[in-house]
Amino acid sequence: MKSTLYFIACFAFLLLWSSCRKDFEFEPSSGQLEFSKDTVYLDTIFANIGSSTYNLKVYNRSNEDITIPSVSLSRGESSGYRLNVDGAAGKAFYNVEILAKDSLFIFVETTYNTTTNPVTNNAFLYTDNIEFDSGINQQSVNLVTLVKDAVFIYPNRDGATGIVETLTLNVNGESIATDIQGRELLADELTFTNEKPYVIYGYAAVPNGETLTVNPGARVHFHANSGLLVSENAALQVNGDLSTDPTLLENEVIFEGDRLEPGFSDIPGQWGAIWLFQNSVNNSINYATIKNAGVALIVDGNPDASNNKLTISNTKIYNSSNYGVLARNTSISGENLVINNSGQVSLALTQGGKYNFTHSTITNYWTNSFRQFPALLINNFVVDASNTALVYNLTEANFNNCIVYGNDNPEFLVDEIFDASVDFNFKFTNSLLRFENANNSYTGSNYDFNDATHYEGNLFNQSPKFKNVTENDFNISEDSAANGIGNSFFANQVPLDLSGTNRTASPDSGAYQQTTF
Repeated sequence: MKSTLYFIACFAFLLLWSSCRKDFEFEPSSGQLEFSKDTVYLDTIFANIGSSTYNLKVYNRSNEDITIPSVSLSRGESSGYRLNVDGAAGKAFYNVEILAKDSLFIFVETTYNTTTNPVTNNAFLYTDNIEFDSGINQQSVNLVTLVKDAVFIYPNRDGATGIVETLTLNVNGESIATDIQGRELLADELTFTNEKPYVIYGYAAVPNGETLTVNPGARVHFHANSGLLVSENAALQVNGDLSTDPTLLENEVIFEGDRLEPGFSDIPGQWGAIWLFQNSVNNSINYATIKNAGVALIVDGNPDASNNKLTISNTKIYNSSNYGVLARNTSISGENLVINNSGQVSLALTQGGKYNFTHSTITNYWTNSFRQFPALLINNFVVDASNTALVYNLTEANFNNCIVYGNDNPEFLVDEIFDASVDFNFKFTNSLLRFENANNSYTGSNYDFNDATHYEGNLFNQSPKFKNVTENDFNISEDSAANGIGNSFFANQVPLDLSGTNRTASPDSGAYQQTTF
């Protein structure tokens, strides 16, 4: 009986108390909202490509629960901006409630549609406003986005089935259908200029017998899982030049992903690879930056090519989620090359081949995950599906006036399967190398640093004093161990460093001459 009376009394009290509460009585907003920012900048986007999501916080500083009669975009339904208010998506919202001393998140995205709004200039500001309430109580927050126009290259899609076009490749004279989404470049797409950026969806293939020429200052952007293929008897010629402004890099060619927001500027693995297929010819890359790929460069076959399969100079390769350069039984000549920050190997010279690198900085300061391989890997074999090792000639692998370093140890590995019938030739000359042979784990003639056929004039395990490895700045300071250790013979072959400084008087090792920071 007592418990029943107690329950009735409690219920009556709660009923009376709730009838006096004003928690759920919302007052109309009086134009006194506060905002986390007065302008939401959505950074730079390409036309027709969606932005990242940005947020705005709306504060009710008053002691009253309020209702905002309307929250909407000034351009209405035609706006290229999209809002999410309290979990609901749209462009206009009504009677939006905020409790006393509370706040509300609004999320903003944008896509600029060139079909309905053609771009008249290569870049322009696209703006709108979020309007809160109307009349004398109206408040607003500006929305600003820089929109860039671009040349878009993408495979066709079947309107009825939705199936995306895939590539058919010519390999050793045989047409092979693949499941790689993409298409061949057309005749009028075989020259990339600096007039507009290029945005590639899927893999763009340079057709058999054709050459893709990339002019100074060109910007090439790849969507996720996209890249560039250079087919049999085709060529890639990247003709960048030294820039006068080191921040604008106006003459350098840049390959990167298609997300332009600052948060994506150094994220590895945003796109696929530049792939130089077996029997592609006369490929050259000069003054380029290749960044944020899965594998920046895959170079396959033709180890005995008369002009080298790839000549790469004055080029920086950064932030590859797997390999910076993956070379497989091929031939490469590299000068003033910088490679850093690779999830596996920065420079992998596999299955033998022919390689010459002069005044190059090959490093790996990867910190995103565990790394089990060194910055530089050299081997002469591949293991096939039946677990059989196939051994190839390593005709030469020369590293002259180079730096091979990183945040692991050792930072180079010479992995040979001995076969008396094949060559295995390599040599490091006047280079700064990181290799501490803890517990004598590495034995044999390939790691005999007193053997002048493989090692001559090198310096081991002394700091290169790079300017800023986290920002991929591999200039060296005056007190770098690489200062002055270069060989003049090789310096005269590459007289200017990556910044255009003459190095012949007192050559340092690596891609840069020392400078005062």
